[in-house]
Amino acid sequence: MPKYHYKAITAAGHSSTGTLEAQTLSQASEQLRSQGLWIMSLKDQNDSMLTRDFNISLGGDKVKLEHFTVFCRQLATMYKSGVSLVDSVHLLSEHAPTKPFRKVLAEIAEEMKDGTQFSDAAAKHPKIFGPIFVNMVKAGEAGGNLDAMLERLAVFFEKEHNTRQKVKSAMVYPTIMAVVMVVVVTFMMIFVIPKFVDSFASMNIELPLPTRIVMHVSEFMQSYWYVVFLIILAPKLTLALIRKSETGRERLDFIKLKVPVFGKLWHKQAIARFSRTFSSLFAAAVPLMEGLTLVSQVVANEAIGKVLHKLREDIMRGESMSGPLRRNKLFPPMVVEMIAVGEQTGALDIMLEKIADFYEADVDAMADRLKSLLEPLMILLLASVVGVIVLAVMTPTFKLMQEMNY
Repeated sequence: MPKYHYKAITAAGHSSTGTLEAQTLSQASEQLRSQGLWIMSLKDQNDSMLTRDFNISLGGDKVKLEHFTVFCRQLATMYKSGVSLVDSVHLLSEHAPTKPFRKVLAEIAEEMKDGTQFSDAAAKHPKIFGPIFVNMVKAGEAGGNLDAMLERLAVFFEKEHNTRQKVKSAMVYPTIMAVVMVVVVTFMMIFVIPKFVDSFASMNIELPLPTRIVMHVSEFMQSYWYVVFLIILAPKLTLALIRKSETGRERLDFIKLKVPVFGKLWHKQAIARFSRTFSSLFAAAVPLMEGLTLVSQVVANEAIGKVLHKLREDIMRGESMSGPLRRNKLFPPMVVEMIAVGEQTGALDIMLEKIADFYEADVDAMADRLKSLLEPLMILLLASVVGVIVLAVMTPTFKLMQEMNY
């Protein structure tokens, strides 16, 4: 019988991990749900390239955020227009962009026809419908305001998608230019520079230091070209190894927030995600402790996640939210003060939503500024690197021409 590894949250808000045996992914999900656990991740321990297609047929693979965002908006619009929830899910299953997503939605629609609640049916597919979605739908079903919750979910995922796209767009150009620079330099060193080496040897002149350096680098890359690839891959492999441990992930994420320029962008994105997620959960009447635990899991930064986990412990000891956050450097003073006002006025979800709106707008503006600033800088950097190589190659030729004129 297949074994599944899971990460979940208990009813008390504590993290729980382990393995269980079940015939299918859906049965494994049902077992965990029956134990009162909220599933964060659930995967087959024997998952491999040979079994991955089988898992896809069960609808176990994740759906792109873009597709899921569109689904949430369509579902909210249809349900608000008077179409029943079962019919809405069934219709959307026929027009889902991917086959796995269509299959999952069709299964959910069939279960709902048999009397299963939408939240319970969706919870059986944790890789697609995460704990935030499931908990907010469950709250909407219990409170009789499912239309409002679906609308809030649609807005939540639209904001999350837009913020991610802005950050990605700011990273795309420097990444492409860095790849182009590596390719151009590698091509010149391996295929262009060697053609000048023999000519330099026949000149019988002393080569300038920059030229000698370029020639030695070219010889090294020709003889040990595989080392170049290892040097390029080494940082990524090292980071992957470090991120395998909880302490490593936390330290890397903390350093990530301190990186010049981009660190501020990632920090603002994390604060926006925290505020938007917690606001949505709090407005959905998800208990404070469970909400903090869920947010700490999905904030996508281990350093901030640890702060939120400790915040939960501080609140259990009787402290307010703003007090412990005020003692932490990762949360800006403006955020802390607005949370304090929200606690005092009983409008914490509104204040968190305002914080999210502010930081999402700030991320958009900063991403646009970075793109306009990085484009000329990256072009200048590429031109400088290529220019240094060309100048190092051409300098001996100019020197020889001067000697011939004399």
